Amino acid sequence: MSNPLLSLSFALPFDTLQPEHVEPAIKELIETCEQRLLEFENVDEELTYDNTMKVFDTITRPLDIAFEMINHLEGVATTPEFRDAYNAIVVPVSSFYASIPLRKGLWNRLHAYSETDEAKSLTGESARFVHKVLEDFKRAGAELDDDKKKRLLEVNQELSSITTTYKQNVLDSTNAYELLVTDASTLSGLPESAISAAAASAKAKGKEGYRFTLQAPSILPVFTYADNRDLRKTLYTELVKIATSDPYDNEPLMKKILSLRAEKARLLGYDNFGDLVTEDRMAGSVAVARSFIETLHSDVAPFIEQEHAELTTFAQEKAGFEDEALEPWDLTYYAEKLKQDSYAIDQEMLRPYFESAAVLEGMFTIASTLFDVQIEQDISMPVWHDDVTAYRLSDADGVHRCTFYVDLYPRESKRAGAWMNRLIVGGPTEEGFEPHLGLMCCNFTPPVGDTPSLLTHTEVTTLFHEFGHLLHQALSTVETRSLSGVDVAWDFVELPSQLLENWCWHEESLSLFAKHYETGEPLPAAYLDRMQKARFFRTASFFSRQIGFAMMDFTSHMDFDPESDESLVAFARSILQKYSVVRVPEYYARINSFTHIFAGPIGYATGYYSYAWAEVLEADAFARFEEEGILNPETGKALEKTILSKGNSEDPKELFRAFLKRDPDTKAVLRRAGLLQK
Repeated sequence: MSNPLLSLSFALPFDTLQPEHVEPAIKELIETCEQRLLEFENVDEELTYDNTMKVFDTITRPLDIAFEMINHLEGVATTPEFRDAYNAIVVPVSSFYASIPLRKGLWNRLHAYSETDEAKSLTGESARFVHKVLEDFKRAGAELDDDKKKRLLEVNQELSSITTTYKQNVLDSTNAYELLVTDASTLSGLPESAISAAAASAKAKGKEGYRFTLQAPSILPVFTYADNRDLRKTLYTELVKIATSDPYDNEPLMKKILSLRAEKARLLGYDNFGDLVTEDRMAGSVAVARSFIETLHSDVAPFIEQEHAELTTFAQEKAGFEDEALEPWDLTYYAEKLKQDSYAIDQEMLRPYFESAAVLEGMFTIASTLFDVQIEQDISMPVWHDDVTAYRLSDADGVHRCTFYVDLYPRESKRAGAWMNRLIVGGPTEEGFEPHLGLMCCNFTPPVGDTPSLLTHTEVTTLFHEFGHLLHQALSTVETRSLSGVDVAWDFVELPSQLLENWCWHEESLSLFAKHYETGEPLPAAYLDRMQKARFFRTASFFSRQIGFAMMDFTSHMDFDPESDESLVAFARSILQKYSVVRVPEYYARINSFTHIFAGPIGYATGYYSYAWAEVLEADAFARFEEEGILNPETGKALEKTILSKGNSEDPKELFRAFLKRDPDTKAVLRRAGLLQK
């Protein structure tokens, strides 16, 4: 039987790959890569950029593509059999990759080339690639002695195994819970869309009543609209207790992950894991990143208190809240009521104007206008689920630049959240442009019966966010695969994604897709006016949440002793309490399902600050579009030329300066939201 993983083409075989293909193919691909590396190390020839750096850049490519495909499927279409196959290979694969910088022969060849006259005369992308490879190798242990290399490899293996178990526990724990409501009166306040979805979910499981899960489209309407406080509390409690009980308890895993990360940093000569991670990011050090978050908190703290006082007063005086203090499960509910009272706008009013298919089409039109590209459906590409659609992106000359998949709706076999990823990295070659292959996954409101998928405006902005990431890869023209597209500093990678969210707020762009799904009528001007006035409603409170998570991330890695008997959950809760205006319950354990930080060997660990960091950049960058026109093709092409096409081929600070002709204004985001103290 032929193994599809051993003969991969651009049209990846999502329709034919079986669990039994995974382990033998990965074993063979690793062996092939090992042989290629050995040959590379031992070739006796004059070292040149072409025979050294270019070869090294592509030497593991077949394994890269196969593992990306397998890793992706485990997150979107997993089965018990596929999970077993994935678990069997994740440590061998991660061990192989971790071993690459530890190979003496490989390091000697790369280092020897860096000392040649040719290497010293390089400029631009080529010079940066040589510099980045050497620095990355050093940061990965290339200069350690043999004993430390051996231990570092063991640490990396353990991290890969444990973080995989962590994310699988989150998925399984989420799927293990359901709440079945049989009394319709319990659902008072919920919009009809949420009630219909809950009824459809129950019916799909062969049950009577209304079924609620911990997936976002199910639980968020409850927090926002359900009048029944006990219902809100019940689902909130379960949400913040994901992966806290056997067999899915993640606390022991998290402490081990923190211990291993700290040991890894020490082995590599760093004081802490944060400095290891942030050294090659825009911040440059964890001290700078932490100071940024602390300064942001100082700036917005008065507004946080002001917003909470306003909400409490409203809840008690106008909305019938009788207790002395609001609880976490009250915040979204009363904030929505205050928003409606202040601006006469809510998500459900807007939902009929955001049919998912129309939003996609309008989003593609915006991209076509700004970047002179064409996007059309590609039915030739195999998919992993019937909900998935593939699209082909071509440039103005008709050159195929990227194909990407869109997977919008939740499933029990699919992890939560929203993300973009790349499966194949393309770029310019001597034979022409090799296209990229990427994807966007979300967990949005699905169709129910005859009603199509109607998105909340928040879901619309999330879709634009992920498309911003996708465009960062799709428009990359970097020749070096390792510097292409989204392979940039993680506190810069969120700039294109957060920047693109702005096109969800302006009449000129909304008019392209915000139309009533039944009548075709455009979004009423009055609705748009209210949306825009409400855009920065409780923005300080949003920053408070981001600040709390960032500080929980920093302190867990830098201030908590994972070898002690102290509870990490309790420690994290105490940190979040410092930045919360409401009581954080004793059972609060959000860290147990915080996949950004613990679902991979590094991920966003000591890097969660990146979202706020990038928001400062995007608020400043979008000001140029506001001045020159949000659908101005010249401004769009300038963004493409200076940032989107450049990947990591230049320092991100220089790329930002190239677009705005100056350094970023660190107060731009606060000024935009009206959060600058007078």
